[in-house]
Amino acid sequence: MPAARELLLDAAFVALAARPWSGVRMVDVAAAAGVSRQTLYNEFGGKDGLGRALVRREADAFLAGVERTLADAAARGIGDPGDHCAAVALWTLRTARTNPLVRAVLTGCRSERLPATAPAAVPAQRARPETPVLRGAPTPTAMADRITDRVAGAITTPAAPEEARRACAAAVRLTLSYVLAPGDSDEVVAVDVARLARALLADA
Repeated sequence: MPAARELLLDAAFVALAARPWSGVRMVDVAAAAGVSRQTLYNEFGGKDGLGRALVRREADAFLAGVERTLADAAARGIGDPGDHCAAVALWTLRTARTNPLVRAVLTGCRSERLPATAPAAVPAQRARPETPVLRGAPTPTAMADRITDRVAGAITTPAAPEEARRACAAAVRLTLSYVLAPGDSDEVVAVDVARLARALLADA
């Protein structure tokens, strides 16, 4: 059985799909998770802590999906760097479209429906030992760098490591531009991302 923390995050995610974050009540989240409201406060310290933990969980799950996508490509014998970048582009575009929390983390654009992505201030010491320290979600720049690190680490190319990373970074940022301002279909964007990565590596 999932731990209380995961049950509460699941319940908060479901509640957020039905109403804006301002309308999500702690008592309802605790009831939906089947735990006491005190357990919720013990785990997250309050609604802000719950919201930030939820955003961070979705960001971490997205990055785990990037790693699965790259591992699947490797298992299928895909070695072309452009194909790796295209596969991650498809995962990114599709996930950002269906998960507003992931979209907010990737772009920095947060609607009022969503919880805050970063704490206003992180105290040097916790007021009470049992109160969790609030951690915000990664910034869009940090997310782009983490995606780039994963893609660059998965590809094989005769290019120098710094050139390979630069090509992957450009491909990732092209993908993120389409998350921010959708245009062509995901498949067309993935083809363009692959072409960009190949062209940059060919010039390296």
